[in-house]
Amino acid sequence: PTMAHSEALLVLENFIGGKFVPCSSYVDSYNPSTGEVYCRVPDSGKEEVEAAVKAAKDAFRLWSSRSPLERSQILNKLADLIEEDLEAFAQAESKDQGKTVKFARTVDIPRAVHNFRFFASSILHHVTECTEMPAMGCVHYTSRAPVGVAGLISPWNLPLYLLTWKIAPAIACGNTVVAKPSEMTSVTAWMMCKLLEKAGVPPGVVNVVFGTGAKAGEALVCHPDVPLISFTGSTLTAQRITEKSAPHCKRLSLELGGKNPAIIFDDADLSQCIPTTVRSSFANQGEICLCTSRIFVQRGIYNEFLKKFVAETKKWNTGHPSDPTIDVGALISKEHLEKVRNYVKKAQAEGARVLCGEGVDSLALPPGNQKGYFMLPTVISEVKDESCCMQEEIFGPVTCVVAFDTEEEVIERANNVKYGLAATVWSRNVGRIHRVAHRLQCGLVWTNCWLVRDLNLPFGGMKASGIGREGAKDSYEFFTEVKTITIKH
Repeated sequence: PTMAHSEALLVLENFIGGKFVPCSSYVDSYNPSTGEVYCRVPDSGKEEVEAAVKAAKDAFRLWSSRSPLERSQILNKLADLIEEDLEAFAQAESKDQGKTVKFARTVDIPRAVHNFRFFASSILHHVTECTEMPAMGCVHYTSRAPVGVAGLISPWNLPLYLLTWKIAPAIACGNTVVAKPSEMTSVTAWMMCKLLEKAGVPPGVVNVVFGTGAKAGEALVCHPDVPLISFTGSTLTAQRITEKSAPHCKRLSLELGGKNPAIIFDDADLSQCIPTTVRSSFANQGEICLCTSRIFVQRGIYNEFLKKFVAETKKWNTGHPSDPTIDVGALISKEHLEKVRNYVKKAQAEGARVLCGEGVDSLALPPGNQKGYFMLPTVISEVKDESCCMQEEIFGPVTCVVAFDTEEEVIERANNVKYGLAATVWSRNVGRIHRVAHRLQCGLVWTNCWLVRDLNLPFGGMKASGIGREGAKDSYEFFTEVKTITIKH
């Protein structure tokens, strides 16, 4: 590229001890909708993580001794500042991640704001326990204290949304943090850092180190002074984090992948079910760990469902993320697009039918987006349960629709994967909904809806979908140490 072009690149810096610090080497970050490099992200390693952990340790004593009310006010101020800048954050998130501006504007950034407000409020309402033993003349009570420096590693699909879902409870509880966003989507985290001082967050309370998992993530996970790691990402990376943390006995919260079933019984209200299931399959390009990628439809309505579902899917437009008529933006990277496409090829090779999308319909893109990582929402039918398309997390705009006969059979098939994050069940029969919900092996079950979240309640998965739960009480328990004190009087 010419000099003029390279000067226009956005260059991020690490945020350590309240200051932006340049890095000696950088990695490229691409704009997924054009396929061009638009940003340089620090390629941090041991040294940078060391400096960030030191800053976080130095800030811990003062921050943890502040009252919950003082911390709460600061979190609320930060929420206000992000909200004032909502449009700039939404535009940046879209450009960096490939998602539509519409999605970033209505989901990602409002949720990031809500994360700070929610934990600013919830921290004021936690209570500790007390029991008495009159016969022994003893009273017991518990106290909770922040743990120390929290290592927070967040993914590229919902960048600021998932980063703030970790930072907010961590600092609300009085911990200090070293965060590492994905190197593919670091811009909104960097923008947030610019607001921290104005919000009143003391230097060193929130440190952000940019870079790859292999270098920066590894250094953070292996650091002896980081007692706690919260990670959202792949099961494979989580296994590595678990191994590296074991010698230090770190506490872990791991939110991993899903292969989430939608179970649609023949008494489902299709007027609600179809649009919602299209959304639960393709929202954010299917790059949400809660997306439904296995749709089980009872045989009596299978043909009708399939016809309507494909028709509704075809109404979703793919194209430039800032175009307000677009529903599906670009996938995160060239490699990821290739991987998702390969799943569709494998399905075809196994004899499955691709009803719409990849390889079936043509994709017309604006001139500037020809090199972007776009893919049409794709519906596959006649897939066998053992196919990799039904077993592995594809994490793209691809969903498989299959028929089932009985309740008993569909529960068994729905549970027959290594993941257990979420499920959706569609039926008008309340008894059936409760029965099925109880027997599904997953941490979240939505019935006759999708992705309706109450942050008070536990969020997380079973099996290969992770360890631990996050939510008001659960996050508080994760980010604090409990102590039981006995007094004899």
